[in-house]
Amino acid sequence: MADKTSKQPENVSGKWYVDTTCVPCNVCVDCAPTLLKFSADQSHVYFAKQPAGAAEEAAAQAALEICPTGSIGNDGE
Repeated sequence: MADKTSKQPENVSGKWYVDTTCVPCNVCVDCAPTLLKFSADQSHVYFAKQPAGAAEEAAAQAALEICPTGSIGNDGE
C-alpha cells in the first residue's frame, strides 16, 4: 500500500500519487501513459497529471492495481 507521507516530489497535487518505493518497471506507464511519467533520471515514475474524467480515473486505478510494489496511491491531498 502506497504511503502518502513519502510521495515522489514530482507528483502534481491531487489525490493520486506515487511514493518513494517505486522502481521503474514500466507496467503502470503502459496503463496510464497520459498520467504517469518517468523521472528525469529514470529512477522512478510519478503522476505528471491528475486524472480528468472516467477514462483517466479507470487508467489510474488500473495502474494502482497492477503496480508490483504497491507504490501508487489515491488517498493523497
